[in-house]
Amino acid sequence: MKRREFLTPDLTPVIDIVFLLLIFFLVTTVFKKEELALLLNLPQTEASTEKVEIKEMTIEIAVDKLALNGAVITVGTLGMFLEKEPNKQQLVSIRIDEKVQYKNVVAVLDMLKKHGLENIALISTQKDTY
Repeated sequence: MKRREFLTPDLTPVIDIVFLLLIFFLVTTVFKKEELALLLNLPQTEASTEKVEIKEMTIEIAVDKLALNGAVITVGTLGMFLEKEPNKQQLVSIRIDEKVQYKNVVAVLDMLKKHGLENIALISTQKDTY
């Protein structure tokens, strides 16, 4: 008498594809987080936030560092980058650590005004109200 064997589908290719997709999504989310170069502690506000989908220039100011669009630069080189900016109506988002001295913020704002960039947004986080 002949013994009958049950055939089961091979799940190895399916598992391989799932792992490849998982690795792909993990890697692409890491690239998105590199937009911001400095780890800042933003002040909190009670105003609501709104999402802006326009390409914008992002300036981050920490206690001892400055970053433009995710690249750490100095205040002197910020002026060179601003001179080359063709779109003077472009939105400039400024993220400032709450421990930064006021004179450092004023220096950046003066440089922006000097180069004709006056469409400025100061970014903060929303307070948690319970």
